[in-house]
Amino acid sequence: MHMLLVIIGGAALLCVFALFGKLWGGDAAGAATAAKIFLPAWLAVSLTNMWVGVTKAGYTVAQELPILLLVFAVPAALAAMLAWQLARN
Repeated sequence: MHMLLVIIGGAALLCVFALFGKLWGGDAAGAATAAKIFLPAWLAVSLTNMWVGVTKAGYTVAQELPILLLVFAVPAALAAMLAWQLARN
C-alpha cells in the first residue's frame, strides 16, 4: 500500500511541476521543461524513500531495490510521455 501511495504522490508531484511550468513558461513548452526537471527531483525523492526503508524499516538494499525501480519508473514514464506529447505540439 505504501508503494502505491508513493507512486500516486509522484504523479501528483509531476502535475504540480507541469502546472508551475505552464504558469511560469506561459505555454506548453514550459510544462514540457518542467516535466524534464521533475525527473532528477523524483529520483532524489525515490532514493530517500529507499534510504528510509533500509535504515528505519529494516529492509535490505536487495529488498528495496526493486521497489525503488518501480517507484521511480512509473512517475518517470509519465513525465517522459508528458514531455514528449507537449514537445510535439
